[in-house]
Amino acid sequence: MSRHLPPLNALKAFEAAARHLSVKMAAHELCVTPGAVSQMLKSLETHLGVKLFERVTRGIYLTDAGRDYLPAVRNAFRQIAEASRRVMASNDSGMLTVSVTPFFASAWLLPRMHSFQEISPEIDLQIVASSTLADFSRGSVDVAVRHGAGRYPGLRSDRVVTVEMVAVAAPDLVDRLGVPRCADDLIRWPHVHDADRKGWSLWFQANGVEEFRSPRGPSFDDSSLILKAILSGHGAGLLPAAMIAAELASGELVKLLDAALIDEFAYYLVCPEHAQDNPKIATFRDWILNVEKTPLAKTSTAQNSLRPG
Repeated sequence: MSRHLPPLNALKAFEAAARHLSVKMAAHELCVTPGAVSQMLKSLETHLGVKLFERVTRGIYLTDAGRDYLPAVRNAFRQIAEASRRVMASNDSGMLTVSVTPFFASAWLLPRMHSFQEISPEIDLQIVASSTLADFSRGSVDVAVRHGAGRYPGLRSDRVVTVEMVAVAAPDLVDRLGVPRCADDLIRWPHVHDADRKGWSLWFQANGVEEFRSPRGPSFDDSSLILKAILSGHGAGLLPAAMIAAELASGELVKLLDAALIDEFAYYLVCPEHAQDNPKIATFRDWILNVEKTPLAKTSTAQNSLRPG
């Protein structure tokens, strides 16, 4: 492609001369001599094999070829200027917008953010606590952390942390259906699901049960709503152990079986594939995937129960 492109300086001289219809004024704008502008215009005409200007005693004017060529050159410069402005604005801004669930923000991210600020003081994190999936097409979010199976078309996905998931239910439901002795006993229970409806299937697989095929029951995209649905007796549900320590201690929830680590069902850092090499995103990804190797701020027992994946 580069063999077919005219020299950039010659194009700049052409655009300026065409705008002013004056070699002298174009030279003044470009901070070169009129002779230099004339030489660049001649080299451009030689490169294209057409005459772009007619020279007359009092100045210059565009030929038909020059008039046809000028809009494309101007549009190209306009696009380069706009793209440069966007890149400069992106690089000049030290802000990185991270969308996370409220639970992950409070229980995992906030206690560790001090270490990111120490190693990357030039980047200011803007934390957006939201349970809905980030809409990267709008450009308002750079990266997101979400809990699920980690398979998101068009997005790069890196596993950040796997948490202990506990099968729980409301006491009234346990009284009605009985305390399960093993994972098989929960197959026919009503279930409350995550938005992807993958949690229970992965949980049963992790416990050696292959019979669970139909994930019926309500689903929610927010852990706090899953918790409320379980407390209301809609079914058994899976929640991070750290999130429900208080409800288990008070008896509002009953732990049905021991907590389990489901490797595939974890918190993932996601971003658009085309943005994965952005320096700020790459810096944040490197930190969040390795933060467990750095000293941590003092956290509560509940926070520490999240184990690195």
